[in-house]
Amino acid sequence: MIPPRLTRPLIVVVDDDPAVRGSLTFSLELDGFDVEAFESGEALLMRQLPDRPTCLVLDQKLPGITGLEALDELRARRNDSPAILITSHPPRAVIEAAEKAGVPIVEKPLLGDTLVHDIHRALDG
Repeated sequence: MIPPRLTRPLIVVVDDDPAVRGSLTFSLELDGFDVEAFESGEALLMRQLPDRPTCLVLDQKLPGITGLEALDELRARRNDSPAILITSHPPRAVIEAAEKAGVPIVEKPLLGDTLVHDIHRALDG
């Protein structure tokens, strides 16, 4: 009998900037994750996420719905994957909404290993 293949965690990146999507995909794959990237919250919501360990990395400032709005919709669909919000200079209302949702914020520019550490923490929690 062949043992089941161990599945690497999936990181779902949602950012409207193709350079950010590309660099995050590249660096997260180097860190041992599978990555799916989307350009908008709407594109993410059109996808049925697989049943496997998944962490969402959502840009707050997206065209159309925001990262937190996309997360709210996923929660309404009973998706409880951990999430991390990425944004620059979040206003107080966004900070409070993220805290209420239990979502950490990593501020752009994404320097160092903060995002990867938060992803590991989210997946382990």
